Amino acid sequence: MIVITNPFPVEDEIEIIQSLFDEGLSLLHIRKSEFSKIEMAQFLHQIKLEFRCKLVLHHYHDLAEDFGINRLHFSEKNRISADSPARFSKSYRYSTSTHSIEDFNSLANFEYAFLSPVFKSISKENYCPEKDLFEEVKSRTNSNTKVVALGGIDSQNLHQVFENGFDDAALLGSIWMNKNPLNQFKLCQKIALSY
Repeated sequence: MIVITNPFPVEDEIEIIQSLFDEGLSLLHIRKSEFSKIEMAQFLHQIKLEFRCKLVLHHYHDLAEDFGINRLHFSEKNRISADSPARFSKSYRYSTSTHSIEDFNSLANFEYAFLSPVFKSISKENYCPEKDLFEEVKSRTNSNTKVVALGGIDSQNLHQVFENGFDDAALLGSIWMNKNPLNQFKLCQKIALSY
């Protein structure tokens, strides 16, 4: 399971993050687009050293080396612009975001890619699927990149993700907009481990 941070600060966020890792979270995407570089560094400093290898940076990729982070994420926009993986060392592991199976199928050199939105977003108002991504993923031809479902996923619909050909799922709103994020994660983790 992958969790993406809420773009905005959350009460007790660092404590929740540590608890998620303690419960077996495999990867945490740090997506804080409003943070300055200094704020990002301060945020990263609060995460225990033992978990830094499970962090994925969306912004300020140049901080990765200083914090022992070896995973970088590229938005769809950055993937096709000058800020692409080509300018980084091959020792990094890359992920990206896609919104169509055609874009996903054309990827090279990415360990995995988000394909979204699968369901109506929990965290973004009026962000709904324009296509049936369960149908789209059936025409997947890229077997070198894992396809990760994103968008509106929670413990009620997670099984559909795995039953319809996705390799993994990423959670955002179902965690950070939940009164008990740790319980929601545990429920989702249990479902994911059953596939």
